Amino acid sequence: MGIVGLVVLIVVVIYFIMIYNSLVNIKNNVAKAWSNIDILLKQRHDELPKLVDTCKNYMKHEQETLEKVTQARARVSEAREAHDVAALGAAEGALRVGLGNLFAVAEAYPELKANEHFLHLQARISGLENAIADRREFYNDSVNINNVRIAQFPDLIVARLLGFPAFDLLRFASSELKDVDISKRFAS
Repeated sequence: MGIVGLVVLIVVVIYFIMIYNSLVNIKNNVAKAWSNIDILLKQRHDELPKLVDTCKNYMKHEQETLEKVTQARARVSEAREAHDVAALGAAEGALRVGLGNLFAVAEAYPELKANEHFLHLQARISGLENAIADRREFYNDSVNINNVRIAQFPDLIVARLLGFPAFDLLRFASSELKDVDISKRFAS
C-alpha cells in the first residue's frame, strides 16, 4: 500500500507541475499580447503629432477636429500607461472616430491630399491601425484562453491556490460595432 500511495502522490505532483507550467505559459502570452499592443500604441502616439502638425498648416479653421484627435490621443496614452483595458477600449474608439473625421476633412484640401508628408503619415497611421486591430484580436484570444483555463477543473484548483488572475477583454464601444455611414463622413 505504501508504494501505491507514493506512486499516486508522484503522479499528482507531476500533474500539478504540468498544470502550473501551462498556466504560467498562458499568463505570459497575455502579457506578451498586451506588450505588443502597447508598442503599437506608442508608435501611433509618436506619429499622431506629426500628422496633426502637417494638417494644421492647411486646415486652420478645422481646429475642432484636430483638438478632438489630440484629446483622444491623450486619453489613449493615459489608459495605456495605466494598463486600464476598459478605458483603453473607449479611448481607442474616440481616437478612431477622430482619425476618420480628420481624413474625411482632409479630402477638402487638395494641397494637403497631395502633400507627400501627409500621404506618408496617413499610410503609416492606417498601417498602425490595422496592426493594432490584429494585436487586439490576439490579446483577446490570449485573455480568453487564460480565463477559460483558470475556470476549468482541475486547472482552477491550481489557479486559485497560486493566485492566477483572470484578465479583462479589450472591449469596443457600441458605436464601433455599428456600420459606418460613409456618406455622413464625407458630408463635412
